[in-house]
Order: sequence, then C-alpha cells, then structure tokens
Amino acid sequence: MEVLPLRSLLFVTLALMLVLLMRRPARLLFGAGPAFGLWLLPVTALLLPYLPELPAHWFVLPAIRALPETIARIAVAPQTTGSTPWLPWLWLAGTTAMALRLVVHYLRLRRQSRPMPVAMTMHLRHDLAGLDPRRLRLHPAGPALLWAPRSLLLLPADFLERFDASERRMVLRHELTHLRRGDALWSLVAELAFALLWFHPLAWLARPCFRLDQELACDERVLRDAPRDEAGYAHTLLHSVGLAPMPALIPWFDRPQLKERLVMIQRQRPGAARRRAGYLVLAALLAASAFVVQAATKAQENQAPASDLAFNARITPHYPESAIRNKEQGTVVLKILVGKDGSPLTITIDPATEASPVLARAAIETAERWRFSPETVDGKPVKGYARVPVTFVLNPLPDKPAKTSPSAAS
Repeated sequence: MEVLPLRSLLFVTLALMLVLLMRRPARLLFGAGPAFGLWLLPVTALLLPYLPELPAHWFVLPAIRALPETIARIAVAPQTTGSTPWLPWLWLAGTTAMALRLVVHYLRLRRQSRPMPVAMTMHLRHDLAGLDPRRLRLHPAGPALLWAPRSLLLLPADFLERFDASERRMVLRHELTHLRRGDALWSLVAELAFALLWFHPLAWLARPCFRLDQELACDERVLRDAPRDEAGYAHTLLHSVGLAPMPALIPWFDRPQLKERLVMIQRQRPGAARRRAGYLVLAALLAASAFVVQAATKAQENQAPASDLAFNARITPHYPESAIRNKEQGTVVLKILVGKDGSPLTITIDPATEASPVLARAAIETAERWRFSPETVDGKPVKGYARVPVTFVLNPLPDKPAKTSPSAAS
C-alpha cells in the first residue's frame, strides 16, 4: 500500500482514540456542544495529509559539487512497489458497498415519504417557526430529520394523536434545532467517513458515540433556550417510541440514548463562560493536530527524499571561465518544480544562495537539462518540488613553474 494512506490511517486512529477518551470529560467540563465538536479531530486527521502545504515542502537532494573539468554522477533511487496490491481493491470494494447502502437507505426513505396534508401543516404552523412547508413529509420513521440538499422533517401520520400540544412543541423544537445547527450535514460527513473506514474497529465503536453526542448537544441547546421546560422535555422522551438508528436519518428518539439524555437534562449544565472556554480549547486542539500531522508528514517524507524525487541527471554545471579567473566560489540553491514527466517546469534561486550571479546562471542553464524521478501518489506521477544545492569549489591549482631567464640558465 502507499505510504500516504497508511499515514492518514495512523493519524485517524490516534484522533479517534483521543476523542473517545476525551468526550465524557469534555462534556462535564465544557458542555455537550464543545464535546460534540471534538469529532472534527478525526476529520481533520483524515484530510490533512492529502491537502497541499502552504508553503509547499521541498525535497532536498544531495548536494552537487561543481569542480573545474570534473563531472559528478548521481544514481537514480530504486522505486519501491507494494507487496499487497490487492488491499486497495478490497478497501475500495468495501467503501463502495457502504456508500451504496447509504444511497439505498436514502432513496427508500424518500420513496416512502409523502407530502404533509395542508390541514396538519396549518395545525402545526405556530410550532414550526416559519419552516418552509415543502420541507415537511409524512413518514412512519418520524419524528426524524432526513438528509437532502434541503433537509426534510419527517413526521408520522399520527403525530397529532401520539403527542399532546406541549410534547409536540418539544419534539419540533428539537428537530428545528437540528436544522439550525446543520446536524444533517455533519451526520452525512460522519456516514461518508464511516464508509471510508468500514474496516476499522474504532469506526464501529465511534459511530453510536457520535450520534449520542450529537443528540446531547442538540438537547443542551434546546434547554438552554427554554430552561423551564426540563421536566416536560424529559417526560416527552420517556413517553416516546424508540426508533432503530439507520443511515441517512437523525431520529428524534433512539432508546439506547435515553439514559444519557435524561442524565444530561438533570445535571447542572456549564455556563456560557465554560462553553466559550471549551470552544477555545477545541480550536487549540484542532490547530495543534494540524501542526502535528503536517510536521509528522514532513518529517517522514524528509527521511529519504531521494526515494520520491531522485535526481537522475549525469551532468554537473560547467564552471564558468570568468568565475575561475576571479576565484569565485559558493553554493547556489536551486528550487525546481518537477513535472509529471520528470522534467523541470520552473527553476528559481533560493534566497539562501551565497554565490555570484555568474555561478547562479551556470547552475540554472545546466538544471534545465536535468531529469528527475517524479513523486508518485497511488502509483501515479504527480508534480513535486526539489531543492538542489550546487556547490562551486575551486581546487587549489599547482603553481606553474617560474620561467627562467636566459641569464639565469647560463
């Protein structure tokens, strides 16, 4: 397998372990909202190794020494091949199956739903807080939120009979809070990440924990806006019918979550200052994780840069005659953008260069004829960068024998 996916998998594993260990203490210290935000860490760890670095990293190749009338040769590093070429295909098959499962569930839910009757919509209009009626659907799986380009609110046909007026207000306030928080989008991101990590044991453990933390954060937000409704909110949960969790759906009530949700309602929740502190800690963790992932990626790549971008030219710069006469020496650091075919696309001089313009021009003219082994990602060549130091050194030349005058010879 390629190094980059393995590296990304390692970072995601560490991030999942960190979230699973920290989510409960974070909820007690800062509240359910910041605790739910911890789930951004695995997403960050999953994506960062694939994002371009700003500024882009440079592969430092072995220094080239340019001597008068000498030629140095640099060998091409051998390309390594994976010993298990079937693993990517197995992962792709599993990911495709999980994605198809998600699509099938979504299409089935959409097909089974139907428009809300006008009379029912009018009866609920005061509790819907101006929600577009076109986003209301009847479905036996409701009350729930269905992902869509515009998320849909699913309600059962017996919603008016199953819940009294106060309970309906609680349920709708909860679902509308999900909509305002953008939880449908976060759930979709979580399901896609789960499809990518279908083989990972921690992903199966994290999935129900993510759903619970999402519900707790939503409950906390609802009760923060209406703290006097705690008893009614708990009563509505206790008298609700549990729904089995399924992809593409955020149900109002999942019975395994009942205990945690009731405990959160009864517990004294953190105030605004502690919540803000929690979000600051979360931002610091995200920034630190980004720094650690980028630093680890760069350190691993720089261990053996020649294995990714190996210089294969057999020619060194010609030492200019004028530089030899003027006894000019120094190191020219070339920054080269290498194309997919191994040819230099752009060549610039690094500001750290300590050499005369004559030597820099000689190095650039020669670098235009160099060829490189391009970096590969998933077996395909990609553009990359190389930093090539070229050192111009004058060997001490032997003194020429002094000419003797005829008189001295005699």
